[in-house]
Amino acid sequence: MGWLDTHYSFSFANYHDPKYMNWGPLRVFNDDVMSPGRGFDEHPHQNMEIITYVLDGKLTHRDSMGNKGAVSKGGIQYMTAGTGVVHAEYNDSNQPVHLVQMWVLPQRNGLKPNYGQKNFKEKDRKNKWLLTASGQPGTLAPVQIHQDASLYIAQLNHNKLEHEFQPHRLGFLFVVEGTITANEEKLQTGDAVRMASQDQLVLEGTGEIVLWDLDT
Repeated sequence: MGWLDTHYSFSFANYHDPKYMNWGPLRVFNDDVMSPGRGFDEHPHQNMEIITYVLDGKLTHRDSMGNKGAVSKGGIQYMTAGTGVVHAEYNDSNQPVHLVQMWVLPQRNGLKPNYGQKNFKEKDRKNKWLLTASGQPGTLAPVQIHQDASLYIAQLNHNKLEHEFQPHRLGFLFVVEGTITANEEKLQTGDAVRMASQDQLVLEGTGEIVLWDLDT
């Protein structure tokens, strides 16, 4: 789009492939770099849980609920679109903004719209999992979503990290940057892996990663 360098993991906008529509309730995973002074004008959403993780720079938000805010590197913004909300997202700075935007199908439609944002420090995710959002039963997270799914982020520095999957769960792993070995499969910046019937995920290497643990 000129001002937006974007890569889709699933069908989105003018890209459609019936083999890549979703992975469990994870419907959208977009890796975006937004040019300075540009952004998305007001547009509507409905019946979707939307989480944006800012990897670098600062993203500004405003919506029809009267919310305004800015999220910087390491922070997330989250929105329950529910019965309907209109919002806009901008890069008001003079530097590019790098983010991943993720949409999750809610367990039910017609929820009351909601918006919020959370800031996290690098130490919160350095060589360990940082649970940022979840609706998984029995799982407490800073952000609660309306789906049996959990979002983790981590920053590895020549280290090893593991994640145990409960039976019949799905996993979606994305490498933000770096070189990571996932269950002996070498991954580079921008690579993603869909997982099913995996009891354990073993990661080694250096870089930043995003992981979804999902209901089927």
